[in-house]
Amino acid sequence: MATKKELEGEVFYPSEQVMAQARVKDWDALAKKADKDFTGFWADEASELEWFKKWDKVLDDSNKPFYKWFTGGKVNIVHNCIDRHLKTHRKNQLALIWESEDGRETRSFSYFAMNREVTRMANIIKAMGVRKGDRVTIYMGRIPEIAFAMLACAKIGAVHSVVFGGFSADALRGRIEDSDSKLVVTQDGNFLNGKIIELKRTVDEAVKKCPSVENVLVIRRTGHEIEMDPLRDHWYHEMEKLPIANGKCTTEEMDAEDPLYILYTSGSTGKPKAVLHVHGGYMVGIYSTLKYVFDAQDGDRYWCAADPGWVTGHSYIVYGPLLVGATSFMFEGGPAYPYPNRWWQCVERYGITILYTAPTAIRGLMRFGEAWPNKHDLSSLRLLGSVGEPINPEAWKWYHRVIGKERCPVMDTWWQTETGMFMITPTPVMPLKPGSGTKPFFGIRAEILNDAGEPVKDGDEGYLVITRPWPAMLRTIYGDAERYVSQYWSKFPGKYLAGDSARRDADGYYWIIGRVDDVINVSGHRLGTAEIESALVSHPAVAEAAAIGLPHEVKGTGIHVFCLLRAGIVPSDALSEELRQHVSKVISPIARPEEVKFLDKLPKTRSGKIMRRVLKARMQGLPEGDLSTLED
Repeated sequence: MATKKELEGEVFYPSEQVMAQARVKDWDALAKKADKDFTGFWADEASELEWFKKWDKVLDDSNKPFYKWFTGGKVNIVHNCIDRHLKTHRKNQLALIWESEDGRETRSFSYFAMNREVTRMANIIKAMGVRKGDRVTIYMGRIPEIAFAMLACAKIGAVHSVVFGGFSADALRGRIEDSDSKLVVTQDGNFLNGKIIELKRTVDEAVKKCPSVENVLVIRRTGHEIEMDPLRDHWYHEMEKLPIANGKCTTEEMDAEDPLYILYTSGSTGKPKAVLHVHGGYMVGIYSTLKYVFDAQDGDRYWCAADPGWVTGHSYIVYGPLLVGATSFMFEGGPAYPYPNRWWQCVERYGITILYTAPTAIRGLMRFGEAWPNKHDLSSLRLLGSVGEPINPEAWKWYHRVIGKERCPVMDTWWQTETGMFMITPTPVMPLKPGSGTKPFFGIRAEILNDAGEPVKDGDEGYLVITRPWPAMLRTIYGDAERYVSQYWSKFPGKYLAGDSARRDADGYYWIIGRVDDVINVSGHRLGTAEIESALVSHPAVAEAAAIGLPHEVKGTGIHVFCLLRAGIVPSDALSEELRQHVSKVISPIARPEEVKFLDKLPKTRSGKIMRRVLKARMQGLPEGDLSTLED
């Protein structure tokens, strides 16, 4: 068990300026009020948004754990993201600013222009035969059209499934098949680190075995030559000139519980889980969390440096900033191409006030030292944020000191694809401890339990659970309600199992330790061990495989794999490199192992389960624990 000093560390207090600007100055008062009447708190938050018809009931818990929020309410998230702003001073305010990777192109859109672009995209998607309830797969990079496509689907009541533009054809095909998508929206290619990522070619490969796909809509970005199937593929820039694209498009009136999107997240076993979110509760949750945690106000230039292909991009690049009426910045490239000052150039050029990114990016930029950020004027920044994995105290303090110049509080947020919104997070007025996400958000209750379901003592590690429902929670796993119950609600009935281990200190601050299951968090990207092992076994040289995550200086966690080779295959450095490349190709470059080790035998239980914890302990020189169930 860690000592009190190790747990609590240093405390950073908000400045007078931060306190003066903050929307909520008395965190304790609002926290107590929301805890006492959490449905009342969420009803008040929902009332700040516009509804076609007000709800009959805030929370329907008659069929636990299939909770419903704002039942009877009629709404559409796009009405609140765009339509309602057109009646206010925000009509001509910038909604989105975009810069290309090389910095030679910039595009900006007012709320009025966003409406025009989303309406046009919605008309084109409707012309492709997509109707309310149909699924649309979006496979793109960081360009404005990814946001237009998501919002267009939501506007007409279609359900979008965004697949990160780094996934392979096999991974993309599996997600298209599972969602039974009718349309795929993509682009010819994407720029990344000066190279073209072949998105359209990957789509072509994926949809060969996807009979549900009727059309592929292609946005021109790179301009390089690609194949176009004349019966299936359509250039967006040609479609938008047609009369069908340029009429009005009414925002569809949706039930609060109607599906908004599905997003695939890796599980420790089996295929990735299709997490389902809905219009009403999700909208209220992300609106409230962004409003309070990042204190978003008129005049803010907000930059969430994630990818729209992950939940962070859904909630806090596309939907959240538009709901609060912010000006959002989107950057096509990565943090260090062509030089490690690329992000700091953007902060200076656009006067970014809020920067929200992942610890892996912070650690990566730390490696280049302080000279790069110090070349730039970062004085516009007023708040910083961290997401995707626990941030180590050293990175937190570097971020706070070098980027925030000790003026900017760091909002370290814990949440998941499944939660939809921030769950454990500070607000700007809270004292901060580097490495801690502080306390549960208003109205949220969390506990840390042992295997018997009993709360552990402060300072002890245990399972993190959420003990009552929240509006932005997933409603189910698409097409697999049974898995939803078994995955999240069966270990501790009535309590949501987050799958993370955590501890709480004497001040009530939560410290997330990491995954308790076999999901590896690489640079904030969750990858299932089963997915990685399946990729390895698909190579003709490999008979069996095991994957584990070990601490990595930059990525947080790096993938290490162990392989049993088929008879007659000789281990070699060349084969090791070939297997690393193979995993990269089958899943994604993100999944590329740091190391491949060849073994004669894997540690297994008598029932045949690989004991990954034994491999993990052995690699780190730690005690291997109870080996009584070990086969040999």
